[in-house]
Amino acid sequence: MREASGTPRRRRPLRRALVAVVGVLGLAATATAVGGPAATAAAPPPPSGWTEVFVEDFDGPAGSGVNTADWQYATGTSYPGGPANWGTGEIETMTSSTDNVSLDGNGNLRITPRRDAAGNWTSGRIETNRTDFQPPAGGTLRVEGRIQVPNVTGPAAKGYWPAFWMLGAPYRGNYWNWPAVGELDILENTQGLNTVWATMHCGTAPGGPCNEHSGIGGSTTCTGTTCQAGFHTYRLEWDRSTSLEEIRFSVDGHTFHTVRENQVDATTWANATDHGFYIILNVAMGGGFPDAFGGGPDAGTEPGHPMLVDYVQVLSSDGSGTTPPPDGSRDAYGTIQAESYDDQSGVGTETTSDTGGGRNIGFLADGDWALYRGVEFGSIPARQFSARVAGGAPAGVSGLVEVRLDSRTAAPVGSFAVGTTGGWQSWRTVPANIDAVTGTHDVYLTFTSGSPADFVNVNWFGFGH
Repeated sequence: MREASGTPRRRRPLRRALVAVVGVLGLAATATAVGGPAATAAAPPPPSGWTEVFVEDFDGPAGSGVNTADWQYATGTSYPGGPANWGTGEIETMTSSTDNVSLDGNGNLRITPRRDAAGNWTSGRIETNRTDFQPPAGGTLRVEGRIQVPNVTGPAAKGYWPAFWMLGAPYRGNYWNWPAVGELDILENTQGLNTVWATMHCGTAPGGPCNEHSGIGGSTTCTGTTCQAGFHTYRLEWDRSTSLEEIRFSVDGHTFHTVRENQVDATTWANATDHGFYIILNVAMGGGFPDAFGGGPDAGTEPGHPMLVDYVQVLSSDGSGTTPPPDGSRDAYGTIQAESYDDQSGVGTETTSDTGGGRNIGFLADGDWALYRGVEFGSIPARQFSARVAGGAPAGVSGLVEVRLDSRTAAPVGSFAVGTTGGWQSWRTVPANIDAVTGTHDVYLTFTSGSPADFVNVNWFGFGH
């Protein structure tokens, strides 16, 4: 989190800029969510145009293990001959014991970390036997799970690291070709924070085209109920039906992070995606990711809080036209929700009290930006821009909301100034003229100020002729 001298910035949600997972294998490193109900639910039937290729409802007697026809246990502290501590620095020993991995008798899987009298931690990690999960040519793969992360917060949650994620099939049996073979982290949570992270790992480590060991990640919060207090549906959609292959991550149906193939070089993308994947569910204790948020576990960490998994489902669409259009294709003349960004720096989201509810982006200050890909302006030039904004900065603090096309360093095509509007949820619609724009562009909202303080929130924006 960036802080500057002078007027302090508002406290914002923890963001992916803080994520620095140290180790050889980066575990599930991630807009808005609607709280899921707490009751057990079966996996939903496939929507029109989708085919179910795998499902696990975790039905069975309380205290029984998982179905080994579909799942295998990863046990010990590493794969055979692979990096120690699963490559991440985590400290638990994974077991196949029903003390750590079992069904609860109500249609849920429980993965429960335990600590013995000597202070040694055990937990559980299961993986699909299948390693062939990938979209068909020209189609889309959807992988989702309905999950409640361990219901523990504060100091008692130090070191907890639940995850729902996928590894490239070439990793199984090799264990030294990460991150080149790809990792897709659908859900990561740590330290009992009400934050969800989603990440793609690829390329080389450290550094490389995918910024390892952090990867290409985004994050959001759970709403309605916190991630710990209730079930939420975490989803990946890997889409080969668009001109640019892309991988979208969502919580409760809201896409908050997208990775596209043109964000890395062609070889890196091919090495990470031209094969199947397998699915992993686990709760680690300690390691690089918890270390980035305060460390643990320690003497104050409470064992015995399980991650609950209601179902895991994999669907496939053949790309015949029934797949919903990707979120990156946007009508310039409609309402573009600000929290639907594809990438960002310095941006947080929060619940808005503006008309219509939902979320806004906030905590915006000098140098922050948000990216909205594939905004379609058509052949008649757009000449107007408007945005729904609010500002609660102190007197004398103001800044510019700017529109840039295709590059955040391009000259702005338009802008308007914002000072205080009377509060961070005191909303008004501000118009501005812009240079004539036609065609399809990636739109950047950039925020510029002479002060380091936050100066604006944005709920939505759009364009006009």
